Amino acid sequence: MSRIADIAAALAGYDPKALGVDAVQAFLAQLAEPAVLTQAERIALRDALGRVLAEDIVSPVSVPPHDNSAMDGFAFDGRLLEGLANDATVELRVVGTALAGAAWRGNVGAGDAVKIMTGAVMPAGLDTVIPQEFCSVEGESVRFPAKALRRGDNRRLAGEDLMQGKPALRRGEIISPAALGMVASLGLPMVPVLRRLRVAYFSTGDEILSLGELPREGAVYDSNRYTVFGLLTRLGCEVIDLGLVRDDPAALESALRRAASEADAIITSGGVSVGEADHTRAVMQRLGDMAFWRVAMRPGRPMAVGLIPTERPDRGPAVLFGLPGNPVAVMVTFLAFVRPALLRMMGCNDACAAPPPLLRARSVGAIRKKPGRTEYQRGHVQPVAGSLPEVRIAGNQGSGVLSSMVEANGLVVLHHDQGSVADGDPVDVMMFDGVI
Repeated sequence: MSRIADIAAALAGYDPKALGVDAVQAFLAQLAEPAVLTQAERIALRDALGRVLAEDIVSPVSVPPHDNSAMDGFAFDGRLLEGLANDATVELRVVGTALAGAAWRGNVGAGDAVKIMTGAVMPAGLDTVIPQEFCSVEGESVRFPAKALRRGDNRRLAGEDLMQGKPALRRGEIISPAALGMVASLGLPMVPVLRRLRVAYFSTGDEILSLGELPREGAVYDSNRYTVFGLLTRLGCEVIDLGLVRDDPAALESALRRAASEADAIITSGGVSVGEADHTRAVMQRLGDMAFWRVAMRPGRPMAVGLIPTERPDRGPAVLFGLPGNPVAVMVTFLAFVRPALLRMMGCNDACAAPPPLLRARSVGAIRKKPGRTEYQRGHVQPVAGSLPEVRIAGNQGSGVLSSMVEANGLVVLHHDQGSVADGDPVDVMMFDGVI
């Protein structure tokens, strides 16, 4: 059997004419698995944002490298607090000042304190810092209430953030802004990353106009290529724009062969339904190992996935995602299915490749829904003090209405077995932030 057939056979209740969202996600997770990238390169840390780590980064140092103060205040031996009454006042003699960037080398006796700045090395024998705002200072003496702290307060321990010899980041993690800072804290100027995933994409259809063409009756401008470009660029892929391909079998075959030779994955929009002019379906079946689905979802019902072989001996088949033609359906199917699959192909671990987490929000207004399919409705979420955030359906929900996608900041996910939603009911929302 073909690989597509093998995956389908392993899925319980597989029905290509009525496939649930969960089954599609499980199918794509297996299809993408063999295509995980292995080629690695070392690049400058400043160029690594959004890239996927090719190997663990092991900390060469402890962070912080020494015990240090978490506050501006006075460092002292916390044993002095033991046995004191709750209303007692502690009085210590100040014998010096410890500044950040240089260890204080003086001697500290019983009942002594050292004025200390945030980040300064804790003097030997001292383990507690009283913040300066709790203190009264008179000459060389500092006083504070014993109840203001406990022994060990306001001290950062050596290795508290990262311990020398331990993994700081794991292979398969995406390098975020926070990760950039953490790697920099280890003193590492270069990081090992997997090469970028190459994704080719094109739109199909005689009714599609390229930007700059004069309008004509029955035609619409190609929005999908620009949406897909933005989604892939934000994902960190190397994008290959193959433009607009007309409803001509020879042109479609040529575009798919070129895409497979140049890219790891291919995304098309349009041509996967059963219309008389939808040649993409027939050409895909002739060229590759394909599965065509009717997904139990709205929007985004028709979809195709498969493998398109290439004649290059150094590269396996390209994974193809044939998306619907309607603009909103393209975005929804990308978020629900394509994005997690591409992340897995990029070499991301399971946590990084998972779909965006769902936010729980309260619906403002009723939403009609029949069980038996998953629906994704565009919504706008707003915070509510002391309660769940509220989500309001954003504009016209037609699958060709891009304006409602622009107005929304998330997708209200109405699950397969879920029925209608009453005003005030809680619902799940897939937020867009950092994705669209």
